[in-house]
Amino acid sequence: MALSKGTKAPDFALSYKTPDGINLVKLSDNFGKRNTLLLFFPMAFTSVCTTEMCDVSGGLDEYQGVNALVYGISGDSPFSLEAWARQESIKIPLLSDYDHAVARAYGVAYDNFAPQRNLPLSGVAKRSAFIVDRGGVIRYAESSDDTQQLPNFNAIRATLQELA
Repeated sequence: MALSKGTKAPDFALSYKTPDGINLVKLSDNFGKRNTLLLFFPMAFTSVCTTEMCDVSGGLDEYQGVNALVYGISGDSPFSLEAWARQESIKIPLLSDYDHAVARAYGVAYDNFAPQRNLPLSGVAKRSAFIVDRGGVIRYAESSDDTQQLPNFNAIRATLQELA
């Protein structure tokens, strides 16, 4: 079960790759400074995930305008996430949760992802969204077992505006 509003957000340190090299993001580095939107997604190079990350990238100024950082998180390697971001012009940092530890800590890991498609993968992230405030507390939580269902971005923006 996904973590709920009011819960202390589990800290993490995840890597992402840019042309300049590997970078490390630690969630708690944002505490006291900015709110953070965490967008978990199942897999890079898939249609719905591409739509989601491209739409968020296109509206990145709106998130920055309410003092929020946005991170995409999946179990893909940092190298494949960089290639996908470059191919699709995704501008938000795509963090690699390669061992699925963060998806599990947030309660959004599938026990068995897509067995009907012969992809019986454990730990793949469900499409989920969390807003972590400057104090490290989850202020918005949404998770879906339906890989086609995008988060409610209107509710996310409204919550971020309240926290700004």
